[in-house]
Amino acid sequence: METSITSTAKALPAGKMTAINTNGQSILIANVGGTYYAIRNICTHMGCRLSDGTLKAERVQCPCHGSTFDVRTGAVLKGPAKEAEPSFKVVIKGDEIVVDI
Repeated sequence: METSITSTAKALPAGKMTAINTNGQSILIANVGGTYYAIRNICTHMGCRLSDGTLKAERVQCPCHGSTFDVRTGAVLKGPAKEAEPSFKVVIKGDEIVVDI
């Protein structure tokens, strides 16, 4: 199912991330060098919000215990988390960010 995001692509510059809530899920959207990626926003380790952490290139670090995930794939790059984040397809339609959930 496609879900339109209310913020525009211009509102999320390269190197930044934001969180949205849609269809009962919290989703993290990150702009990495002009390409947009989406993963679940809740850390698989202890449930903290990844959007409260830091984004460096394609890596988002959880603010609670330091788990690091690749925003392109959801893969765990550094524990203590062991489970990957679900990732979602993102397309830009005009200036609108659309996530396929």
